[in-house]
Amino acid sequence: MKLFTAALGTETHTFAPLPTDTAAFEECYLVRGGNHPDDIHMIGVPLVIWRDHAKARGWEVVESLCTFATPSGITVRKTFETFRDEILADLKVALPVDGVILSLHGAMVAHGYDDCEGDLVHGVRELVGPGVPIGVELDLHCHLSRQFIDDVTAVVIYKEYPHIDAAPRAEELWKIMEATLDGKASPVITMFDCRMIGVYHTTREPMISYVKKMQEMEERDGVLSVSLAHGFPWGDIPEEGTRLMVVTDGDETLGRKVAEDLGREFWSLRDVVTPVFDDLDTAVGKSLSHSGKPMVLADMADNPGGGAVGDSTFIVKELLDKGERNFAVGSIWDPISVEIAISAGEGTGIGLRIGGKISAESGDPLDVKATVKKIVRNCVVDGLGASKRNLGDAVCLDVEGAEIIIHSARCQNFNPTTFTALGIDYASKKILVVKSMQHFYAAYEPVAGEIIYVAAPGTLAWDFSVMPYDKVARPVWPVDEDPWATNEERPW
Repeated sequence: MKLFTAALGTETHTFAPLPTDTAAFEECYLVRGGNHPDDIHMIGVPLVIWRDHAKARGWEVVESLCTFATPSGITVRKTFETFRDEILADLKVALPVDGVILSLHGAMVAHGYDDCEGDLVHGVRELVGPGVPIGVELDLHCHLSRQFIDDVTAVVIYKEYPHIDAAPRAEELWKIMEATLDGKASPVITMFDCRMIGVYHTTREPMISYVKKMQEMEERDGVLSVSLAHGFPWGDIPEEGTRLMVVTDGDETLGRKVAEDLGREFWSLRDVVTPVFDDLDTAVGKSLSHSGKPMVLADMADNPGGGAVGDSTFIVKELLDKGERNFAVGSIWDPISVEIAISAGEGTGIGLRIGGKISAESGDPLDVKATVKKIVRNCVVDGLGASKRNLGDAVCLDVEGAEIIIHSARCQNFNPTTFTALGIDYASKKILVVKSMQHFYAAYEPVAGEIIYVAAPGTLAWDFSVMPYDKVARPVWPVDEDPWATNEERPW
């Protein structure tokens, strides 16, 4: 057997101010030919798993490009086309192959392409022909188009948010693809459109039980995989929305029933699956009176993992204005201030204007008098699971006792190693401000006294009922109060 693997991904916030260019991929993660470093990115983890399994079977693996960019605005057309064409060119050289397995995200939008993954997979299908199985692993914040589903053989989607299960889902997809290549399975994909847009944390009920129920359904005879595609609410394309996807072993009727039953159940939970958010004043007010283990304030609206810039100042300014100093911020993207601080050197007192540089959604810059406490070049910290993330050059600033990290490479906060790498004793702090929506949760929950999701101003607006959608298929909740009032099928 001969397999071809590749990975290409980003998550596109179509309203975000920064475009996603080639440099964004190069800065985050880009390797070729399977030459992964020890600090492997999450999107590359499945490729290593599949390679190891294939080699154990004595199968040949040809690995092409593996690259990911921190989520941002619409991807530059030339960037997408260049990466897509590189993968297809490598595949053409590798032909004939017996199977293709791809690690993608599922919400990449480029100028001229609403469905980048669908376009890539269609190109793969045209090269390998109708009989070669194509398996794909996706992030649960994915969009699913008819073109994409028609072209692939099997899809497995992360079940957990935060995404702590990239490796287990890669194992799940491998089992399906291995059985298919051995002639022991004939995957069929079915889908149910929940007609919903939202964000759903799997760390709280009822999502914990719902994920467990999906996994229990996978124990049924004939069911190979069950996935909930949450969708990415800040991607304005026709395929945006929540869908229940089932992969069965040749039984389309079973797949449709399981998908619809679970999908309608999820629709019935719409009012309770959405997390509870606090506005800025409420969140900061709670933090000022907090005692014990650190309170974590999640700056969701400025989460670089959702396409925000990562340089907003709203929460930090509010804490400073209230006179609070026993807090740490991880972190603010500000390459210019990083260069100035590095030039000054550790131990130097300087005046800096930090954050608030890209747009009105970033807030006002903070003019501070700071001491450069610690400098770390090429600062690598823990990501999700065993994966690593690069902050670029990072600096810890001491601002009247408050410790603020500034860094040069856009990245959200996944893990307290973001603080310890810069010499910050996070456990001694009253408050920790993290630029993240939910991926921080797995690592911070054990060390936090309380976690507050802060709906501060920022790029990631939270009222989806009034989002300026132009392309999203209608009707859909909460834009439309009752999308089931008509039996007319939404296009997807």
